[in-house]
Amino acid sequence: MSKKFIHKYLSEEELRLISAKISEIEKTTSGELVITIKEKRGWLEKTKSVRTLAEKEFIDAKIGKTKGSTGILIFMLFNAKEFCILADKKINQLVEQSVWDEISNSMSFNFKQENFYKGILNAVEQAGKILSTHFPIQPGDVNELSNEVIIK
Repeated sequence: MSKKFIHKYLSEEELRLISAKISEIEKTTSGELVITIKEKRGWLEKTKSVRTLAEKEFIDAKIGKTKGSTGILIFMLFNAKEFCILADKKINQLVEQSVWDEISNSMSFNFKQENFYKGILNAVEQAGKILSTHFPIQPGDVNELSNEVIIK
């Protein structure tokens, strides 16, 4: 599947700025933040929910394997305009699902206005605040996952 679809929604500069924001946030937290954008469901995924697809990506991106179990995935299915935010177990012990729902609702609002960059950046900033608050940077912390936006 071609990754060119993304340029209908985000410029190379906007993708770079999102990655830079993730890098900036991860300097304040021991958590990891991953963004995955997929154009549409694959042929074998037609009946799968966005959550099921996000759970697969969570595993594939090794978010659940981070040292502190403090990873967050923001997964987007652009054609369907569906999102799913998954947090690792240590985060879920401290953060209610309603917080993720609020972030998703804000993204949805921005996407309906065709403000894709603003919607994603806002979600990254909100998730970053949660990580920085509950999981501040620790001495010797290592960036375990890439900060680049994953396009599928």
